[in-house]
Amino acid sequence: MKFGPASPADALGGVTVHTLRQGTLVLKKGTTIGPSEVEALENAGVKEVVVIRLEEGDVSEDIAAGSIARAIAGDGVNVERAFTGRSNLFAARAGVLMVDRAAVDSINRVDESITFATLPAFKAVVPGEMIATVKIVPFGIESGLCEMAVAAARSGSMSVAPYKIKRVGVVSTQLPGLAPKVIEKTLRVTTERLAPADASIIAERRVPHEEAALAAAIRELLGLGAELVIVFGASAIADRRDVIPAALEEAGGEIEHFGMPVDPGNLLLIGNAGGIPVMGAPGCARSPVENGFDWVLTRLLAGLKVTRADLTGMGVGGLLMEIVTRPQPRKPGPEGNSNIAAVILAAGRSTRMGGPNKLLADLGGKPMLRAVTERVLASKVSSVTVVTGHQADEVENALAGLKVKFAPNPDFFAGLASSVKAGIAAVPANADGAVVCLGDMPRIDARLIDRLIEAFQPDRGHLIAVPVSDSRRGNPVLWSRRFFDELMKLDGDIGARNLIAAHAEAVVEVQVEGRGAFLDVDTPEALALARQTSRRFERLS
Repeated sequence: MKFGPASPADALGGVTVHTLRQGTLVLKKGTTIGPSEVEALENAGVKEVVVIRLEEGDVSEDIAAGSIARAIAGDGVNVERAFTGRSNLFAARAGVLMVDRAAVDSINRVDESITFATLPAFKAVVPGEMIATVKIVPFGIESGLCEMAVAAARSGSMSVAPYKIKRVGVVSTQLPGLAPKVIEKTLRVTTERLAPADASIIAERRVPHEEAALAAAIRELLGLGAELVIVFGASAIADRRDVIPAALEEAGGEIEHFGMPVDPGNLLLIGNAGGIPVMGAPGCARSPVENGFDWVLTRLLAGLKVTRADLTGMGVGGLLMEIVTRPQPRKPGPEGNSNIAAVILAAGRSTRMGGPNKLLADLGGKPMLRAVTERVLASKVSSVTVVTGHQADEVENALAGLKVKFAPNPDFFAGLASSVKAGIAAVPANADGAVVCLGDMPRIDARLIDRLIEAFQPDRGHLIAVPVSDSRRGNPVLWSRRFFDELMKLDGDIGARNLIAAHAEAVVEVQVEGRGAFLDVDTPEALALARQTSRRFERLS
């Protein structure tokens, strides 16, 4: 292959190495020089152009790329026509990507001019998803190199293993304190995980967290034709002799491996009963966030056997994420969970009130915001920050004499999220967390805030404390500092409710009575109602 500069006339038949721009002439890289290009170059005053010419025994970049791609493409893989030295491979069906690493490495070691990249092995893929690409770096390569790369590709293959398992049985064990809605959520998340494989839950059972009851449920699901059984324990598996592995053996099954070097997902159990795979799910499998459970589940759904060697080989790359519920080293300072700051959001425009600022409305002889702030100050919070925006001077005057600091929010018109961010940014650096309060909730009292602080227990993974009544979540919400970065990325006017859902494993619910955690004053009617009940509430407080 010849490479170098040539006059326009001598460049005839060559391929441009670089894009050339001169005056109105634009000649793109990879253009084959023909008579019209020679004329255009000469008219533009170009004296020489860098071109490349294939010699006898050379193979063009497109032919080489396509040949290598077709050689390694196996069942369930489509190869796109090569263009500019690149040939892409796509999944022809849904399934699990199977990659022969040795073959891939062999292709890439043939010569620096030949490159081959793939998605990770065992990744779940969908039809039409790009799974690999062959790229020839120069415009052509020696035919001998192409033949070596094709031979390396044929030494292995790349394929998509189709999903085979369609019928899944689920058992949830129960202990006092495990809310039914946790099981319901787990079933929803599992259904969503199975959907890409066109698999479904054919039956689910809920039994006590006891060996005999669980073994009976496993046998029942197998009898119903389950091709895979998943057990979600009310308590995590602690040992091979624990309830779930013991129940599997009592049901006539055997344990293949307990534990995996993937985090989250360490406490996964894999086994079988009569040749049917049985999984003891780790606690993280209740969350939709990717974890080690997904890695094993997708393989099993494709009918692939998961061995001990497969599991122990998942360590490299197995640290998937920082787990927010994992206990962290304690910071120097007071023990306990008492260093919680408070943020009161008071920047809104009260648009639904029709004009007046509701936070300044009289309630029991004082501005509503002052009444809320006094109750927050009476709690165990270590500091109180009030976020201001609309009518900031009036708001500050309403709180005159109280031990609070103010955090201006110049973007208050953008919505609630902007006030949350302004408040979180102002939380003292030594605070372990912050309870975010709304300035228009006059029936919030110090006792509720103190209960949220008591429920906040990082060592147990309780990092978001939320008041709840009849399965309905209210305000205020206490947030661990670990979520401050995510709170600072909020946008719009919906607050942080989506973050609570995204980190369900970190949420601790505090059961409350009455409407205090749910009553906010947004309208004149709500204000009138609050005034009617304020005297009684003050007496009870």
